[in-house]
Amino acid sequence: MELILAGQSVKIKCRIKASILMGNYEFYYAGGWLCALAGSSPETDLRPEEFYAYLKPLLATYQPKDEQEAYLIKMLGGYKVQEEYNEQMPMLMQMGILENKS
Repeated sequence: MELILAGQSVKIKCRIKASILMGNYEFYYAGGWLCALAGSSPETDLRPEEFYAYLKPLLATYQPKDEQEAYLIKMLGGYKVQEEYNEQMPMLMQMGILENKS
């Protein structure tokens, strides 16, 4: 899969405030993005359940600065984690973490 597509999909969904996260590719990107916003630095090799557990406190405490960030939190909060995991997940998380640094 082209990793950039997962990131673009998450950004579009946040911008139009529609849809849900569709799979762990989008989940890892979105979770990395939330970590960047919250100033958090997770280990990049977290499995899906571990990453969701890591994100839960951020979901509860991060104060979004705009509607897009609020929708990002809504999508992550409603996501049902899947078992799927491969070597692209850490790369997607890292892409999300670097989202606001460009």
